[in-house]
Amino acid sequence: MQKTISIIVPIHNEEKNIPLINEELLHVFSFLPYDYEIIYVNDGSKDGSQQIIEGLLKTDDKIKCIEFSRNFGKESATSAGLQYSTGDAVIVIDADLQHPTSLIAKFIERWEGGVDVVIGLRTKTKGALGLKFLCSFFYYKVINTISETPIVSGATDFRLIDRSVVNEFDKFTEHERITRGLIDWLGFKREFVEFEANERVNGVASYSYIKLVKLALSSFVSHSLFPLKFAGYLGIFIVFVSGFGGLVVFTERYIYDDMLHWAISGTAQLALLMIFFIGIVLSCLGLIALYVGNISHEVSGRPLYVVRSVGNLEKK
Repeated sequence: MQKTISIIVPIHNEEKNIPLINEELLHVFSFLPYDYEIIYVNDGSKDGSQQIIEGLLKTDDKIKCIEFSRNFGKESATSAGLQYSTGDAVIVIDADLQHPTSLIAKFIERWEGGVDVVIGLRTKTKGALGLKFLCSFFYYKVINTISETPIVSGATDFRLIDRSVVNEFDKFTEHERITRGLIDWLGFKREFVEFEANERVNGVASYSYIKLVKLALSSFVSHSLFPLKFAGYLGIFIVFVSGFGGLVVFTERYIYDDMLHWAISGTAQLALLMIFFIGIVLSCLGLIALYVGNISHEVSGRPLYVVRSVGNLEKK
């Protein structure tokens, strides 16, 4: 039986790019022995993107569309596409033609070889600004330092995902999500395919620097409890330093009767005592953070475990 490949294309104000990406996808699959479906997810576009998609729907029944009532963001659009897809494997690709469609055949080849997730690894972006590259470099350094799930630098949303992985992904319930991070959390067998991203053909990227910062902060929170625990670590450090300093001051002033002639005033001693109590408060916040972190894990709704395959058993 012929296998089906689902292509998910998140759309936000891409009216000029939709005909171009659609033409390229049709060209690619004209040479591949697979059935396919192309799912455009219109994420609240304000331009004529929906009209362009509706025109394509009339010409080809393999083209499908999901239209949001407003802009919910690319992560929601990608998640919706995965949920509505029916293929044996799903490929997520941007509409701006920065992801080379020529790699789709290589993705499928790796998948047929037994790989569950084939990830496009961006090595360079033509015409990219140095500032964006620098921000990306520091982001991956920070997230991989504090995250419980390492994220490979340059890994993109351009990837092929096996149906078994999609089914597990659909079980996630959190709203503030980073799709690629959750897929990485699931595990399974992964491989990377390097590529050099093309320049954007038309329009401007929907992700401004402000949105990218918000996305980064969201990934820090969703993939690591370190920001929550930081107050506790800081409090322990302050208690240790101020406690040691207070002990030294007390000994020198009241036991040895200011033998070293430090002449530490009462105001300075009071300030040191206040710092010590601030450290205790922050340490208590860190303790509370452990409980909040446990609550966060419980309410996120992630599956307790993920089974890739079983032997002589059936999933219940």
